[in-house]
Amino acid sequence: MHRPRSRGHVALSFFAFSAAAAFVLVTVVDPYSGATASPYFQVAGATSDRYDGQEAQSLSVFSTVANTVTIEGFTVVEPEPEPEPVIAASVGGVAVTPGSAQAIAAGAVAARGWGNDQFNCLVSLWQKESNWRVDAANSSSGAYGIPQSLPGSKMASAGADWQTNPATQIAWGLGYISGRYGTPCGAWGHSVDVGWY
Repeated sequence: MHRPRSRGHVALSFFAFSAAAAFVLVTVVDPYSGATASPYFQVAGATSDRYDGQEAQSLSVFSTVANTVTIEGFTVVEPEPEPEPVIAASVGGVAVTPGSAQAIAAGAVAARGWGNDQFNCLVSLWQKESNWRVDAANSSSGAYGIPQSLPGSKMASAGADWQTNPATQIAWGLGYISGRYGTPCGAWGHSVDVGWY
């Protein structure tokens, strides 16, 4: 005697089929889903170089994608730009890139209750000041680090490792911004108006 299938078995089979079909469709529709690279994590290159008197690492990124457009039988190929090395300071043998410093800052900005608008202002401000380099030194003024503290030794109030640790520099810089300008957008507005903050 043949026993009919229960509703639970049919429902489970339908669910399994639906899940498998959804996985295949996502892969077919967007073959790059889940395969994107984060700008905050970069693998340090094997090339080592001297940079501002300190050991630095560089990473060259090459692209194999070229823009090609064909219109009425004519093909235009846009040349690929020359790759620019990413200069990174090295802290304890670990590369500190502008992207990793920005990731630290994003967490610190969120912890203060500031939104993405404030983070975007901070990115612009410190991009202008130091290109987010932990070892950025202004030879004429003596300003130092990501927030360009003047003098750099002021950042010692945030930690003894102020010369090399982006988290220490960012903590000090956000405290300075909060106390003097209220928010990163306040500091960025001042910098746009007068050229410094």
